[in-house]
Amino acid sequence: MKLATLKNLQRDGCLVVVNRELTRAKRVPDIAPTLQAALDNWQYTEAQLRQVYQSLNDDANDSIAFDASIIAAPLPRAFQWLDGSAYLSHVERVRKARGASLPDSLLDDPLMYQGGSDTLLGVHDPIEVSSQEWGIDFEAEVGIITDDVAAGVTAQQATAHIKLVVLINDISLRNLIPNELAKGFGFLHGKPSSAFSPVAVTPDELGNAWQDSKLHLPIHVYWNEQLFGQADAGADMHFNFARLISHAAKTRDLCAGTIIGSGTISNYNFNTGCSCIVEKRVVEISDSGNAQTDYLHDGDKVRIEMSDRTGQSIFGAIEQEVKSCR
Repeated sequence: MKLATLKNLQRDGCLVVVNRELTRAKRVPDIAPTLQAALDNWQYTEAQLRQVYQSLNDDANDSIAFDASIIAAPLPRAFQWLDGSAYLSHVERVRKARGASLPDSLLDDPLMYQGGSDTLLGVHDPIEVSSQEWGIDFEAEVGIITDDVAAGVTAQQATAHIKLVVLINDISLRNLIPNELAKGFGFLHGKPSSAFSPVAVTPDELGNAWQDSKLHLPIHVYWNEQLFGQADAGADMHFNFARLISHAAKTRDLCAGTIIGSGTISNYNFNTGCSCIVEKRVVEISDSGNAQTDYLHDGDKVRIEMSDRTGQSIFGAIEQEVKSCR
């Protein structure tokens, strides 16, 4: 099943069911006005939404054209947005870039921070910052959305709480992050609003690409229409999503609509390219002593997309342009 949020005059938009080919959509106000409302009552709404999805795939009558330009993030604002760092190759490279040592618990204890979730960007919303000197970077990720999760849930139990899967552009301001982290109190200025794929999909929609609470497909990242990376999201994911949920819920409940990100997708095999600029800069410094690749500039365009093994786009594409003046 594929779900999206149509922009309207309300903060949380309007829930629509989208067909498999991402060409048609149907509003479902009689089932749930918003995605958050659907998640709040998932045990009742899921079956009804699946019936609409099946009907939409069988017969597109009584539907509207799916237009990504008027689509918000699946959850335009969320009660909670947590981002992990499940790819150790990324952790190692990024910490090396800022001269930070690796934590002793790296292999056993996931890294995770709580990001700002009050304004989540839609697929075509621009990357707006006040200064290019802040080091604007994209980060391609996979994320999941949960239903209600009880504190203390085990990783085995957590698998059942993964209700939807999304793609994320977790935008980072690299030149602000080192001084911010040096204070010892986590991200704030270095992590502006993240952007999300046009649609969120249920795990069963991914077929055998969804195994062990991981998505085993490459994510394609384009910078100004040039392929920048195609890392496999499943290959080197050290902590799967069930483990990330269990970590997040160690001491507290997670409410329905909690979003958890994988962290930047990264492979130890550098031939797959990069999902963020800072990784390429680290490799350049290691090879030549200098970083040749600059961060994003005003007018630069970023595209993040994932296709199934037949070439069909699963989530639609995140397509954003940098606008460096607010």
